[in-house]
Amino acid sequence: MSDAAQPTAAEVRAAAEAVKAALDRHLAAVENRTGEDDPAVYEAFNALAAAAEAYDERLYDRYDEVTPFEIPGVDDALPPYAGPENPNALSVLIRRDYAVVEPQRLLSQAQRVADLDAGAPERAQVVGASVHAALGVLFGEYEPDEIASRHKEFGLEEGDSTLWVSAADELAEPGEWLSAPFEADAQRVVCRFDVSSVFDEDDLGEELVR
Repeated sequence: MSDAAQPTAAEVRAAAEAVKAALDRHLAAVENRTGEDDPAVYEAFNALAAAAEAYDERLYDRYDEVTPFEIPGVDDALPPYAGPENPNALSVLIRRDYAVVEPQRLLSQAQRVADLDAGAPERAQVVGASVHAALGVLFGEYEPDEIASRHKEFGLEEGDSTLWVSAADELAEPGEWLSAPFEADAQRVVCRFDVSSVFDEDDLGEELVR
């Protein structure tokens, strides 16, 4: 950024004052909340997040400095809960990302599984063909939780992961959602738990609970 485009010291100071005011409004909203899902608290949270982000940007642009804290932005926050107060069913959505960092290890592990499956000789022929085939064998053999706990053995490296618990009025009919299994209404999410390298090393993850 050029010097001409940099914010002035007064603009940085004004952004800091806006954060202080947003903090006061957020605390006041929390102190006077009317219920667990008070929209005033949600709105104050979003205003605080926006003010903090604006201050962060101006502070960095002017002084090449950052704040020692991070407030999740509006896009990271869950909207007010609009699901049933006493849900009769729930859905648990889990996403785990992996990088294939050791393809040969992955192929070897899949080949070992295939060799033990004497009843499916065609499986053994497919494994050596590609990483794609090897992944199919391993994820067909092991539960996702076991893959997660043993990912290094399979030549995988963990990326981000998230778990969403979503409330429902009734259990879905068999086969009803199989064509689109991962759609979720954010207003029915009871809680979520995220694990990512963007969090501090001392943090196990970020949990958002209603």
